[in-house]
Amino acid sequence: MIPRNISRRELLQGSAVFAVLASAPRLVRAASGQRAWAYVGTDGSSGNGRGISLFDMDPGTGELRLIDLAATTPGPSWLTLDSAGRCLYAAGDADFAGKSGSVSAYAVDRSSGKLTLLNVVSSEGAAPAHLSIDASGKYVFVANYGGGSVAVLPILPTGALGAATYVHQDTGFVGPAIPSSAPPGSFAFSGHDNPHAHMIEADPGNHFVLHTDLGQDRIYVSAFDPVAGKLSPIADSPFVSLPPGDGPRHFTFHRNGRWLYALQEESSTVVFFQFDPVTGTLHPQQTISALPPGFKGTSFASEILLSADGRFLYADNRLHDTIAVFSVDRDGRLTYVSETSTMGDYPRHIQIDPSGAFMYACNQRSDNITSFRVDRNTGSLTFTGHYTAVGSPACIIFLART
Repeated sequence: MIPRNISRRELLQGSAVFAVLASAPRLVRAASGQRAWAYVGTDGSSGNGRGISLFDMDPGTGELRLIDLAATTPGPSWLTLDSAGRCLYAAGDADFAGKSGSVSAYAVDRSSGKLTLLNVVSSEGAAPAHLSIDASGKYVFVANYGGGSVAVLPILPTGALGAATYVHQDTGFVGPAIPSSAPPGSFAFSGHDNPHAHMIEADPGNHFVLHTDLGQDRIYVSAFDPVAGKLSPIADSPFVSLPPGDGPRHFTFHRNGRWLYALQEESSTVVFFQFDPVTGTLHPQQTISALPPGFKGTSFASEILLSADGRFLYADNRLHDTIAVFSVDRDGRLTYVSETSTMGDYPRHIQIDPSGAFMYACNQRSDNITSFRVDRNTGSLTFTGHYTAVGSPACIIFLART
């Protein structure tokens, strides 16, 4: 389904223009050697998190220095920044009006990194797990894991959020508890009791919005109306199914806007799709494990991201506690290169700093963040020796300092 009043040429041009904006969560780029603020969201519902912590990142060593507890909102497990670094948005575990999770909006002081609360709105579902911002900067998309719903929240001129312009509830089919593609001996059986929306993001052209449902083993694709802030499922193919029980969690678009890589939590696999920016359809091309050859047992994959140049892909594994490194071939297929220990327990999130020099792993159960120097020629990771103490870190994002 092609959104009304959009030509094929405009769609293709849009894909090229917005391809570089696709990231989850969003980064605000910095020149090499420039200092950056780091914001860390935490899990407070079942962990030791206290809110959103602010750090200063040393661009030479990768070390993080704690500045302050920037916000004490309950369970801000996912954070995202607008493209100008003007506002930060946090998904929270706290009930809103006694019936759902919440999304908080903060104004950012670029000189000090300080956050000022603008407002809090309903996420339109329980346990929001992911946020993203459309390329126009006018809407926040939210995926509610506990509620199995997604919503579109308008961004007001002040940066505060308005009431949802669109809400969709995933219903019906639920996949099996046992993943089809898990390693031998795996007991990674979870998340298939109900629909669980886990991630939501627009395609690089900003014409379609995709969201994963881990419980349904599906990636949904909807046409996006950026004027009304509405989504409409593609009539012919509103979703693509992943292998039963594998549990799609997160995905990332390549900078060319035509390759999509989806990470499955229960099976610890990456599926490479060809994405059609005109029709919004996904066509699977390859499935590859995020675990080393011969691995047996249980592991839960959690995050996936590409290097800025699109040459390397990374995925982290909880319980195995590693970051897998893949090279991206000219046809988009992946080749397993290596793995690196996260030097911690249960890495929930990984992210590369704005200069591309360092990668950070949020080790939720060991209450620390570890950093690694990135070799841009080989994609390999080398531990810097720096540990940063944070209670139950769940997400890290960066903002270039002014």
